[in-house]
Amino acid sequence: MFPLVKICFLGVGLSAFTCGFLTDCWKPLPAMSALNMTEEKSAKTPQKKPEICLDEGCVHAASMVLGNMDMSVEPCDDFYQFVCGQFRKRFIPDHKSALNYFSLISDKLEGQLRDILTEPSLPGEIQPIYDAKSLYQLCMNETKIEMYGTEPVLKLFEQLGGWPVLDENWDRDGSWNWRDTIYKFRAHGFSVDYFFDFSIGSDLKNTSYRIITFDQPPLGLSREYLVQGMNHTKVKAYYDYMVDIAVLFSADEAQARKQLMESLELEMQLAKLSLPREERRNANKLYNKMTLGSMMLKFPTIPWREYVTRLLPPMYDIKEEEPVIVAVPEYITGVEKILEQTPKKVLANYLLWRAASSTIFYLPTRFRDRQQKYARATSGSKMRQPRWMECSGLAAGSVSLAVSSLYVERYFNDEAKQMALDLVDRVKKEFFHTLETLDWMDEETRKAALEKAGSMVAHIAYPEELRNKKKIVDFYKEVFLPARPVQSSVLPTAERDLMSELCLFKLTIDRDGDYLQAILNLTTFGTNYTLSQLREKINKTDWISHSKAAVVNAYYSPLENSIQFPAGILQEIFFSDKRPSYMNFGTIGFVIGHEITHGFDDQGKQFDKNGDLMEWWADETKTKYSEMAQCIINQYGNYTSKQVNMKLNGINTQGENIADNGGLKHAYRAYLSWVADNGEEPRLPGLHQFTPLQMFWVSTASSWCSAFRPESLSNLITTGYHSPPEFRILGPMSNLPEFAKDFNCPLGSRMNPVKKCVVW
Repeated sequence: MFPLVKICFLGVGLSAFTCGFLTDCWKPLPAMSALNMTEEKSAKTPQKKPEICLDEGCVHAASMVLGNMDMSVEPCDDFYQFVCGQFRKRFIPDHKSALNYFSLISDKLEGQLRDILTEPSLPGEIQPIYDAKSLYQLCMNETKIEMYGTEPVLKLFEQLGGWPVLDENWDRDGSWNWRDTIYKFRAHGFSVDYFFDFSIGSDLKNTSYRIITFDQPPLGLSREYLVQGMNHTKVKAYYDYMVDIAVLFSADEAQARKQLMESLELEMQLAKLSLPREERRNANKLYNKMTLGSMMLKFPTIPWREYVTRLLPPMYDIKEEEPVIVAVPEYITGVEKILEQTPKKVLANYLLWRAASSTIFYLPTRFRDRQQKYARATSGSKMRQPRWMECSGLAAGSVSLAVSSLYVERYFNDEAKQMALDLVDRVKKEFFHTLETLDWMDEETRKAALEKAGSMVAHIAYPEELRNKKKIVDFYKEVFLPARPVQSSVLPTAERDLMSELCLFKLTIDRDGDYLQAILNLTTFGTNYTLSQLREKINKTDWISHSKAAVVNAYYSPLENSIQFPAGILQEIFFSDKRPSYMNFGTIGFVIGHEITHGFDDQGKQFDKNGDLMEWWADETKTKYSEMAQCIINQYGNYTSKQVNMKLNGINTQGENIADNGGLKHAYRAYLSWVADNGEEPRLPGLHQFTPLQMFWVSTASSWCSAFRPESLSNLITTGYHSPPEFRILGPMSNLPEFAKDFNCPLGSRMNPVKKCVVW
């Protein structure tokens, strides 16, 4: 539905120090003349030599920055190339589609998680940790996966109603219908979101409560490609992948090509019915609230009460008065027609293909090799990740609370938590100051904006409950559903019995069991937990939803009006207490400012201080905001990535671009405030020609140094909400007069254009 959580991936990895930086081997080149105006003046007016920091942390920080730079480039012409020119030449490992600090720090974190997951279990170890280790062992036991082969999956296909391309007698009694297959998917732990996305989400206009929501589903390939049909190379690659996987399951190739082309044509129809990303930025457009009874009248060909009842846990007695959200009514109208007119064999082939594609990672090597061939065609990666990386990521993600608790206990420096809180306070203070002094905002809107900024909650590193082993054990003990007989009149007796068992489902991982079944058990556990919350009031500061600490990312939630910075991002290039503060303000300070500004971007501004969707902007102020946002849209929409010769999508990326521009400005001003309180800091070895203020900008750009394979970069531009890293530096810095001042960039130069875009 509406993208309710903004995710800001940050990027870029550790580079080896390649020069003896305690000497003068990094002399300024002629292109640095504008940069060094301060130093030239010092020849005429003797000044005290700047202090150089030679501590280990400063030396390490300098090595990261220096190894990335191309000082033959004039910073006022292309600051990204100036700071990241050498990084862009780095070798991209065969298993990666891009290289950046985000991925490199994630690699380090994966190694730490592997160390946790491969330690022998000791007496007294809590069950969830044991389960995570068991899951890792199951994943790593490729011998057993090869031994089981496809038999477990083929049995599942039979239980799910049969895959026609594998079995021409799949519908022996002629009773098949698509809804029964969806219900079986739910009972066995598969996704049900293939024709419709069904979820329990926050009621956008009353976010303390949950509501049943229907939306367009995620597709097997991005909508942007599917709508182009077989003319697009990635659609062709997807089709070949479908056929080859079916053949690996022993389908006849000719039949697979015929039948799965029909399935692909069905999926392309679904894509064309779906709203494009550009039209999903207005949350009000997606907020279509009605009762289930009204939905039954509006879309009469589907038994919606039965559908909802069969997917929800049986603790609920769903009536026609039940409120629901239908995000895209036109989509459901279109799908009704498709479901009525499409032969059931085509529907069955599509559903079972989607289920089959979700099992590939848990199957023998020949399936995963074919998946990698498809990944190479779509993202450019040349080989699979090392198995241990895949398995540690899967185990940590599947039992995330338990693994995060050990990660924090073992690897996180708690002093960083308090330092990060101080950074948040300083950046937020500068954002407050901006709100107080804006000349385009009316007083009522300003008051509401200040209240929203003041109400924004920060979740830093991890919640304290994550250190409480009893709380971890209690969470995984069982899904919080009542153990009572199911009374629903809609469910047949056999279905009631099965769903009663699901109600009592407990999370258990058998180290000697079937890997795929363990994953399906975990999926069922997670689904039951989520769906069991329908009638529960939402606790927006609930520790469980903010406990995924072993992650290198940062978030803003408009429904909580909260920002979150997990422990995983508070390290390496993004944060350290052993280097000058200008680096922390330029890296994690920028991230903090970015997330704060998300509360006031084109989507965040639609929600009030409580996270509720409502109009709190005066019409005139809203018009002025739209004009400034349009400047950002136009600016970024006119950028072209030379590597793939593609223009950016200024509409889809506007929220992230607005957040980048506002976030960087307020991080810089927060650093100026810090200097006023603490005094000027020492410079870095080998980078002593840069002032602390210049190093703020260099640090920011350094954290975004990236290298892309063409396929990956084109995916980002086509389907992403973020601009490529190059433009996340060039855009904001060219809009900020402070940057031009610190680097003495002439007015009219690329980094100091006459026309600048400003929102916050």
